[in-house]
Amino acid sequence: MLSNMNKKNVAVVGAGLVGSLWAVYLAKRGYTVSVFDRRSDIRNVKVVQGKSINLALSDRGWKGLEGAGIRKEIEEVALPMSGRLMHAVNGELTYQPYGKEGQAIYSVSRGILNQTLVRCAAEFENVSLNFEHKCVDVELDTNTIVFEDKNGERVRQQFDQIFGTDGAFSAVRARMTKLDRNEYSQSYLDHGYKELEIPANADGTHQMRKDCLHIWPRGEFMMIALPNIDGSFTCTLFFPFEGEVSFDKLKTDQDVLDFFEKYFPDAKAMMPELLLDYNTNPTASLVMTKCNPWNYKNQVALMGDSAHAIVPFYGQGMNSGFEDCSELDRLMTEMGEDHPDLLKEYGKTRKPNGDAILELALRNYIEMRDLTADKDFLLQKKIEGRFATKYPEKWIPLYSQVTFSHIPYHEALSSGIRQNEIMKEVMNRPDIEAVWDSEEIENEILKRI
Repeated sequence: MLSNMNKKNVAVVGAGLVGSLWAVYLAKRGYTVSVFDRRSDIRNVKVVQGKSINLALSDRGWKGLEGAGIRKEIEEVALPMSGRLMHAVNGELTYQPYGKEGQAIYSVSRGILNQTLVRCAAEFENVSLNFEHKCVDVELDTNTIVFEDKNGERVRQQFDQIFGTDGAFSAVRARMTKLDRNEYSQSYLDHGYKELEIPANADGTHQMRKDCLHIWPRGEFMMIALPNIDGSFTCTLFFPFEGEVSFDKLKTDQDVLDFFEKYFPDAKAMMPELLLDYNTNPTASLVMTKCNPWNYKNQVALMGDSAHAIVPFYGQGMNSGFEDCSELDRLMTEMGEDHPDLLKEYGKTRKPNGDAILELALRNYIEMRDLTADKDFLLQKKIEGRFATKYPEKWIPLYSQVTFSHIPYHEALSSGIRQNEIMKEVMNRPDIEAVWDSEEIENEILKRI
C-alpha cells in the first residue's frame, strides 16, 4: 500500500548493495526515487565467478531482503555454508560448525547480488536509475546535489531527502564532515588482501567441500575460500603489506610459488592460475570509518559503508548495511514517515551498533588467523556449544548472537566480553581436557553466570 508520502522526491546516492536495496524499500512506500551512481550500469557488465569478493549472507541480511520482498531471487544464487573448515599446513582438516543443526551462512557473489538488486529496483515505475553520475557536492541546506555526468557536464538537482549509500569514501559524508561538531575518523589495517581462485573440476564440481567456509589460519596472516555456484572458489589472502612475511617480500614469481608451497600447499595444488591471478589482481587495503552524526536534520542520512565501513572478518559489512535498511523502514512505520526526528532517531539507534560491529570484526580477525588453529580455542568452543545446547536460555555463543539473531550488535559485544571472561576462568583448570564435558563444568559455568 502506498503511504500518504507517495509524492516525496528522494535521492539515493550510490547503486551498490545497500543503495539498490534501499531504493526498493522506498519505492514500495510510493516514493519517487532517483538513484545515482558514478559507475556504468552494472546490469550491462558480465560478472565473472571467482573474480569478485564473495559475501556471507546471514540472518540480518536475509531479513533486509525479506522486507523488500526479494529473498527468493537471492536464494537462487546463494550457497549455504554450515561451518568453518580449517586447513593446517600438513593438510589436516578441522571442522567447526557455525551454529545449531540447520543454521548456515550463505556465500554469494557481490557482482551477481548487486546486479540482482539493481534489476529489482528497476522494476518499479517510480525508480529512475542514473549511472555515470558522479556526486561532486551536496548543498545541505537546500537538499541539492551537484553531479558530473559522463560528458563532464555539471547538473544540480533538488530533492526532499537524500540518502548517502556511496560507500567507504562517500561524497555525501565528506560534505557532512565539513559541518560544525561533525566527527569523522578513518583508519587502515596493516594488512591488505588479494583475490585468487580455485577453479572447478573439469565436470563443473567443486574441488573441496562446498558447504563450508575454508580457512588457512597462519598466525599473522590467513587465506579463506568461499564457494561459487559454478564450482569454483573465490579465495582471499589477507596478508601484511610490510614485514618479514608480507606482500612486500613477494617480489618474483618464484617468491610467490615458494610462499604458497610453504604455507598453503594443499591450496596451491588446486590453483593452476595462481601466478596469473596473483600478478593480475590488485592488492587492496582494508579501511575502517566512523562518523557522527549519521544524519543532517531530517534531510540527509548515511547508510551502509557510508556510515560505518568495517573490515570483512565477521562477514557483517553487507548484513549490517541491509539491517540499516530494515531498521530505518521499521522506524518509518513506528514513528511515521514525516516525523521531524525520524533520521535523527535512526542515527541515534544505529550508531552504537555500527561501532560495535567494527570492534567485533577486528576481534574476529585475530580469532580467524590465530585461534582457529589453536586446540585450546577449539576445545573452548566445544564447551560453549555443549552448554548452549543444554541451556539455550542462559547462553547464546557470540558468533550466533551476531550471525543467527537480531540482537543489537552493541548488546552482542557486551555479552561476548562477559562470556569470554567466564570461559577464561573455566579454561584455566589444569584438568579441563579430561572433564570438559562433565556436569561439574556445567555447574561451574552456571555459578559464574
